[in-house]
Amino acid sequence: MSRDNETSGLNRTLLGKLIVIAVVMFGFAYALNPFYRQICEALGLNVLTQKDGTVEFDKNTQVDKTRNVVIEFDANAQGPYRFRPTVSNMTVHPGELATVMYEVVNTQNRDVAAQAIPSYAPQNAMQHFKKVECFCFKQQALKPNEARQMPVVFFIDPALPKDVKTITLSYTFFEVGGMDKTATKTAAVNGGAGHAIR
Repeated sequence: MSRDNETSGLNRTLLGKLIVIAVVMFGFAYALNPFYRQICEALGLNVLTQKDGTVEFDKNTQVDKTRNVVIEFDANAQGPYRFRPTVSNMTVHPGELATVMYEVVNTQNRDVAAQAIPSYAPQNAMQHFKKVECFCFKQQALKPNEARQMPVVFFIDPALPKDVKTITLSYTFFEVGGMDKTATKTAAVNGGAGHAIR
């Protein structure tokens, strides 16, 4: 009898410890996102806390042909993707509309939903880098082994500080947990077709 009571007591103790561990793990997972945002903001990597949406291109925007700004393009993939810009850099005038293409290949044998998050260097250039169109505004639904070219249409605000001669636009492409319904519908309408990457 005493052995059964002892075993029952040990089981209750073990169950209590497991419940505490589960609660702590849940709390950690819940707190991780805001904690990560705080770290990014403290280190000047606060691209996740900044709004990065489409802007209207005013056709009356004056192009400053007296200035050249070099835009460098970078790409990083978190997961089994091939992801890169079609050009490594371009020179633009502030106020001039420009387009760059990024290429992605889903190297997996399954459908995925992925998202690109931008970052900028120097950090203060972010507010002057205006995107008219960007694949980063929504999730991308990719079919197995699909290759796709995706545009970024942008201009540099003429108010960019004159000491900034070079801006680096970097994207990190990663898989997201659930397929966004909009991205899934878009892929279905397009038949999952992408442009071939050579």
